[in-house]
Amino acid sequence: MTTAQKIAEVELEMERTQKNKATSYHLGQLKAKLAKLKRELIEGGKGKSGPVGEGFDVSKSGDARVGMIGFPSVGKSTLLTKLTGTESKIAAYEFTTLTCIPGNVFYKGSKIQLLDLPGIIEGAKDGKGRGKQVIAVARTCNLICIVLDATKPMKHKKIIEGELEGFGIRLNKQPPKVDFKIKPKGGINITHMVENPDLDDEMIKTILKEYRINSVDIVFREKINEDQLIDIIEGNRKYIPCLYVMNKIDDLTMEELDIIDQIPHYVPISAHLEWNLDELIERMWEYLDLYRVYTKPKGKAPDYEKPVILPRKKSTVEDFCMRIHRTMINDMKYALVWGTSVKHNPQVCGKDHQLNDEDIVQIIKKI
Repeated sequence: MTTAQKIAEVELEMERTQKNKATSYHLGQLKAKLAKLKRELIEGGKGKSGPVGEGFDVSKSGDARVGMIGFPSVGKSTLLTKLTGTESKIAAYEFTTLTCIPGNVFYKGSKIQLLDLPGIIEGAKDGKGRGKQVIAVARTCNLICIVLDATKPMKHKKIIEGELEGFGIRLNKQPPKVDFKIKPKGGINITHMVENPDLDDEMIKTILKEYRINSVDIVFREKINEDQLIDIIEGNRKYIPCLYVMNKIDDLTMEELDIIDQIPHYVPISAHLEWNLDELIERMWEYLDLYRVYTKPKGKAPDYEKPVILPRKKSTVEDFCMRIHRTMINDMKYALVWGTSVKHNPQVCGKDHQLNDEDIVQIIKKI
């Protein structure tokens, strides 16, 4: 029996099982089993010569990577051409793009790599079409843009979310605040810092048993459910911000525009008519959460033309140095910093100082 068949079998059993208190632990065990099987499916292509497929293995470049995912013929190729000037084959029929087409967007001194991925289909997470390769590339992105045809039913949005979810991608979510440490012995120790009615200790132990984990320390710092616990145990989930790009709004009435305005994290555009593309790029920048840090050579003005681009989560003075040259941190005595991250301008800072957007940094080297 193939992994896909095993997955279908478990999913069928979950559908047939009535949801109540008596069956909750059995369902939790089935969810854990399903997650393990899906991991096997995801990792099945690792180590093989061509798991990504022709045209999919695109080298990362620039300061961030944005992947455009959507059903065939939603306008991804047109959007790539309008935003980057890169020619991606465009036609009025489905599956025009069969490989991954890269382009670059230059904004606020940054270089953002934009990927036009082949049209996804339902069942992609199970290997249908080229969906497995498409979603594998999506896992490498710093931001995902789900491109939707605003004239089509919104069920397409749910289908794509389900495909990405099934491949371990969590959209617009943060990792649960849970400390999870497997140890060689000592049994299972569970600590709840907050009340967690959706996940009792028996359910936790049932899921751990499915993974054959007998010794572990778990500290819950927020309320989570069994699905989130499975995500923690699996340890391979990708938490990626997402924008829903509603294309072809030029074909909508004002009443229809008011309806899609209720969708969170969305940007309405018309790629063909180039409507609202500036707003889309601005929202990309916002969701990528990047910082611009300016260099200041000794005795000279700051270089505002070529900022060093850093992700907010990795924006210390050390990260700044490593971005310029990996040996710079070894020669640094201290840094002079101007900007909102310091109380005084300039202020002497060490390598662990956290920088803010548009700070100015001058590195003082050891003599």
